[in-house]
Amino acid sequence: MRTLEHEPIRIVVDAMGGDYAPKVNVDGAIDAIREFKDVEIILVGPTELIEKTIAEYPDQAAYAEVKDQLSIVDATEVITTEEHPVMALRRKKNSTFNVGMDIVRRKEAQAFVSAGSTGAVMAGAMFKIGRIKGIARPALAAPLPVPGRTMLLVDAGANTDCKPEWINQFAMMGSIYMNRVMEVETPEVGLVNIGVEEAKGNEQAQAAHALMKKQNVYKFIGNVEARDTMAGLCDVLAADGFIGNVVLKNTEGVVSALFKLLKEGLMSNTKGKVAALLAKDTFKGLKKSFDSTEVGGVPLLGVEGAVIKAHGNSNARAIFCAIRQARCVVENGVVDMIREGVAKLETETEE
Repeated sequence: MRTLEHEPIRIVVDAMGGDYAPKVNVDGAIDAIREFKDVEIILVGPTELIEKTIAEYPDQAAYAEVKDQLSIVDATEVITTEEHPVMALRRKKNSTFNVGMDIVRRKEAQAFVSAGSTGAVMAGAMFKIGRIKGIARPALAAPLPVPGRTMLLVDAGANTDCKPEWINQFAMMGSIYMNRVMEVETPEVGLVNIGVEEAKGNEQAQAAHALMKKQNVYKFIGNVEARDTMAGLCDVLAADGFIGNVVLKNTEGVVSALFKLLKEGLMSNTKGKVAALLAKDTFKGLKKSFDSTEVGGVPLLGVEGAVIKAHGNSNARAIFCAIRQARCVVENGVVDMIREGVAKLETETEE
């Protein structure tokens, strides 16, 4: 939790990240400070370009009322998705990533939001902001809509080769996020595996299961088979980054194909068209639940700050939602809670 009740939440926004930068990033940032009076935003990027973009914001009168909550820090270089993240961070010292994450590292802001290169966000967070003491690897946590609840998939792709201890930490961090941000009182955590029995899976999965079963930091419900990953059996689904990313991408593909098949089937005859018309609002609501725009972005858990990776094709609404998510992470003390959680896991290991 924040120590000073009236201390503003300072969030760095990479103004040049994403396909539609800087327009959507600037508009989303202004929309956010209009909504949240306790937030101050630092836009990082070429000063002249950002100032020009601010001048194009459609409601200048509304901006004038909140402009004191917005500041600009100049950064003349941009890291693209085509560049090698680590090499680009080393070469481009004045990039938006380096400049923005240095601000968080110096504790001049509590959060960093970017729709830019995923690799640069991860590498920068690791080497600039730094890991929470005791956390072996930060993890991407992707929210997925499942029946009756929202489920968090951790790791969603940051670490393809993992040790069992890391997966145990992913589960702990995901449980804390669901409790503090999504307000789930006692999050239930499952482990992706090829069967529900304890002895199922490869050596990594069996060792991770043993660690997760032993700990008392979060509620572990056991293995979850791939066919049940979207069945709403748990609040947090833990996996190594390779499996997690496969689950995430497969889910996106299945949902996309399902909507296409439904459309084709319903549009194939008159009865189907009538049914589609009657169920139009239901289909819109279902499609919206899978819309990444309202989620905003994917948190990178395990670093000394709130880091939110927004999708590369984010619009202004998505950037607004990513900023809202960062605010919620800071407001609810997620970093502090993860720090306490990893200390408890370490104590159990020593015992």
